[in-house]
Amino acid sequence: MVTQKYCFALDLIDDPGLIAEYKKYHEKIWPEITESIVNSGIENLDIYCAGNRMFMIIEANETFTFERKGEMDANNPVVQKWEELMWKYQKALPGAKQGEKWMLMEKIFDLHKNK
Repeated sequence: MVTQKYCFALDLIDDPGLIAEYKKYHEKIWPEITESIVNSGIENLDIYCAGNRMFMIIEANETFTFERKGEMDANNPVVQKWEELMWKYQKALPGAKQGEKWMLMEKIFDLHKNK
């Protein structure tokens, strides 16, 4: 049961060839990456692209925490290899901290709370 939703933003290097490669990798991500995502408590993960701007929406259950996911990723060599490969295509948003990839977005509107 989904109890949490998070949205993130990230830019890709503004190069059509690199963006096409990045999208190709995401047509069928490595099975170990899918397993890592699911095992962390994430029940759905969507990535959208507009030009070189990326948006990721995560829906997670009550077992998910960023701390737990970070620890799992840090101890998974396949995830580390994937993340290193993805940095070839990604660039941090302005205002990102050193080494920060996906930036958590602030929710500013909810239709259901504004009815």
